Amino acid sequence: EHMVSGIIHAKYGYDNVGFHMGGDVITVDLNGMLDEAQLAEIEQEVNERVWEDKEVQITYPTAEELQALDYRSKKELTGQVRIVTFPGVDVCACCGTHVTHTGEIGMVKLLSVVKFRDGIRMEMICGKRVLDYLNMVNEQNHQISVKLSAKMEKTADAVQRLQDENFRLKGQAARMEEEMFQAEAKKWEGAGSVLIFKEGLEADSVRKLADAVMNTCQGCCAVFSKNEDGSYKYAMGEIDGDLRQYTKEMNAALNGRGGGKPFFVQGSVQATEMEIRNFFEK
Repeated sequence: EHMVSGIIHAKYGYDNVGFHMGGDVITVDLNGMLDEAQLAEIEQEVNERVWEDKEVQITYPTAEELQALDYRSKKELTGQVRIVTFPGVDVCACCGTHVTHTGEIGMVKLLSVVKFRDGIRMEMICGKRVLDYLNMVNEQNHQISVKLSAKMEKTADAVQRLQDENFRLKGQAARMEEEMFQAEAKKWEGAGSVLIFKEGLEADSVRKLADAVMNTCQGCCAVFSKNEDGSYKYAMGEIDGDLRQYTKEMNAALNGRGGGKPFFVQGSVQATEMEIRNFFEK
C-alpha cells in the first residue's frame, strides 16, 4: 500500500484518504480519478520496484529534520514521528509493521477500481494471494477453453464468436416469433374474445402475442404461458376496453397478481390450465 499510494501521489498528486486491510483484499480510497489503463501502468511500476528488492528504511527524525522532510501523512503530527521510506517510491509517517526489503512483498495485483465519493476505491492483493488469485483465474479460463474447444489464449475470441452467433440466432428467433404472432392474429381475425395458451413464451412474448391478437379479434384477448414452477404468466388486452375490474376478479379467483393500463394488463396466476379455462367460461 505504501508503494502503490506513493507512486500514485508522485504521478497524479492524489492522496490516500482511506485504507483497509481485509482477510482477502486491501482497499485503498483515493481523492482523484484513475481508469483501468492508468491502473495497469501503476501495477507495472510498483512490481518493478518490488523486484528491485531495496531495503526499507525506518527512521525517527528530530523535529528539525522532520520540518525539512517531504513525507506523506494523513494528519498533523506532534511528538516523535516514525518515518517509513521505500527508496525512490514513498516516504510516509506510519507506525505499522513493515517488510525489511521490498522483495519480501513478492508481487502486487491491482484488481479493480470504482468511483467512490469524490474519488475512487481500489482493490489490491499481494504476496501469496496473487498466486492464489492467478491460479483461480487460470482454472476458470481452462474450464472455459474446454467448454468452447478453444486454446486458453484464445478464449476471449471464442466468447466473442459465441456472442455474435447468439445475437444472430436471437434476431432470427425474434423474426420467426413475429411471423408466428402475425399468423395467430390472422387466425383469430373477427373471432371476438379469445383465450390462448402457448408453451415456452417469455413474459415479453406473451405481451406481444396478446397485443397482436387483440388488434384483430374484435374482443378481449387473454394469453397464458406456463412457468417452470407450474404458475402461468399472462397478458390480456382489449382495444378501447376497461379490464380493471375483470382483472381484479381474475387475480382474486386464480391467486394472481398484476395490472397495467385499463385496456392492457400483465401478471401471473397460481392456477392450473383447467382452473383458468373454467374462470373464462363463466
